[in-house]
Amino acid sequence: QVQLVESGGGLVQAGGSLRLSCAASASGSIVSINVVGWYRQAPGKERELVALIKSGGSADYTDSVIGRFTISRDDAKNTVYLQMNNLKSEDTAVYFCNADRLRLAYGTAYDVWGQGTQVTVSS
Repeated sequence: QVQLVESGGGLVQAGGSLRLSCAASASGSIVSINVVGWYRQAPGKERELVALIKSGGSADYTDSVIGRFTISRDDAKNTVYLQMNNLKSEDTAVYFCNADRLRLAYGTAYDVWGQGTQVTVSS
């Protein structure tokens, strides 16, 4: 069984910073993780892709977070981070991470989601 666990959410004032973590774990060892994305869903809105990072380290961002958010990965720890700076009230949402493919010691897992972490930015 494989899972992703997000952490690092919380309540912060506008202009503040948070760092989210997405840690992958499995009953066996994880050989590699392909693309990992951070998504968010605000109340009454559809889930949107915020940032993604590929296995080689290249990253893409949605326009609204460029210059404020940075995605990174530590493959030795099977963890992806989202550094969020200069947070705005419109960043308030539940943040989820997703891995499109994880190669495991015993097989491959596809399209794995975490349970989400709440980020609330007060103005």
